[in-house]
Amino acid sequence: MSKRLSQVSLSLVAGANGHDVSDLELAQGLATGEAWAIRVTWQRFAPMVLALAERSLGSRSDAEDLAQEVFLNVFRKANTLREPDKLRSFVYSFAIFGLKAELRRRKLRAWLSFLAPEALVNLAYRSTDVESRDLLRRFYALLDRLSQRDRLVFSLKELESMTIEEIAPVLGLSVSTVKRSLTHATARLSRWISADPGLAAALDTRRWQR
Repeated sequence: MSKRLSQVSLSLVAGANGHDVSDLELAQGLATGEAWAIRVTWQRFAPMVLALAERSLGSRSDAEDLAQEVFLNVFRKANTLREPDKLRSFVYSFAIFGLKAELRRRKLRAWLSFLAPEALVNLAYRSTDVESRDLLRRFYALLDRLSQRDRLVFSLKELESMTIEEIAPVLGLSVSTVKRSLTHATARLSRWISADPGLAAALDTRRWQR
């Protein structure tokens, strides 16, 4: 595409008020290639995908790239959605698929260890403090040591505040598997963080055990 989707104007065509369009109507519009439906879909779901990707990957630029890929796939495959009223879940599934692919790529090239601290995002706020950025870089480096499944489970639980029951269908796992994966992830992270005085002082890992 000649323009990034995030740079495309979000003004809607006449008669297509995004607030008045249901997910069902939006999915039907996408399936028939309506231009207004593309705009409204981006407007409605892009913030969700960008926030999920940024918190999970720790990089705003990577989150934006992933969002582009997610929505291009959503638009291309909209006519395969068998339950149009479940458009949100449809978009979310592409986001999770994209995150899995990106985490696989990171594992292969050990990419995160070379990432500049300025590219990392705080768990709760953007920090301009050099020491805080360094702590975040080290924290995301620890996340990168987890398996793909453990990292996604941990990210969705602790960074997205999803429940275990919500995570299971999103990742296609059983509730018991999600619980085991979360226990494994939090135990490893707690151990690694305890070995880093700076991270141990900044992060309270006890809440992960609640």
